[in-house]
Amino acid sequence: MKISIASGKGGTGKTTVAVNLARTLGGTVQLLDCDVEEPNAHLFLKGNKIKEEIVTIPIPQVDEALCDGCGECGKFCAYHAIITLGTTPLIFPEMCHGCGGCALVCPTKAITEVGRRIGVVETIASENITLIGGRLDVGVAMAPPLIRAVKERLQNNLPAILDAPPGTSCPVIAAIRDTDMVLLVTEPTPFGLNDLTLAVDMVRALKIPFGVIVNRMGSGDDRVHDYCEKENIPILLEIPDDRRIAESYSRGILMVDALPEYRGLFHSLIEKVTSFEKTGGKINYAHV
Repeated sequence: MKISIASGKGGTGKTTVAVNLARTLGGTVQLLDCDVEEPNAHLFLKGNKIKEEIVTIPIPQVDEALCDGCGECGKFCAYHAIITLGTTPLIFPEMCHGCGGCALVCPTKAITEVGRRIGVVETIASENITLIGGRLDVGVAMAPPLIRAVKERLQNNLPAILDAPPGTSCPVIAAIRDTDMVLLVTEPTPFGLNDLTLAVDMVRALKIPFGVIVNRMGSGDDRVHDYCEKENIPILLEIPDDRRIAESYSRGILMVDALPEYRGLFHSLIEKVTSFEKTGGKINYAHV
């Protein structure tokens, strides 16, 4: 089963949920840090780096001897990564999505592709967890290709938890797409509710089953709970607003290790997710 952890905004506690859930799950589990612009799951997992792989995307290069300046490549590119003004095309690598379409439509076969580095994928072993995380190079604008590279290293025969980027834009879509369930992490505040509604619209558009986790419970009001009740959205876990959790987090120590009494919360979450899997993709509200 592949479970993605997402939120409509940053700082709600996605990584907190992801790493503690992975540690509590037991057995061998894959944890994919898909927040490639700001990966931080490795800060909480002590382990050994198994490998580091460079990731590239194909970008066009033009053979001036073959190019006749017809402009077909520029007409095809929706992102204006290659343009021509009746001369040899100008290429803007930072805007290229690596689709290869310009090379396909070139009538003179003047365009070939070369790899452009965008980042690395690291694999770390930490007890029962295999952490696969991407790290986008400085100055690279597009995260989705690196996120897809992280997901390509996922083994389908093992359970996987995907820590998605914050927000509801393309990187988040790339991370949660094709997962079995999304856990939306929020906080009981006006900002938390606003961004939760955006995230709910996103997962509903993608038709992925989901539930809500409320972090820092007790620090705000009941508007998130009222919204979930109105929308018939199950709240699968509530994490209290406990200063000790923040202190352990700031030291890079997992909540379930520093405060064993909270292991029960994550065991309860695992039971609900397992119930979801057994019911064929339907959340059993009797267990919520």
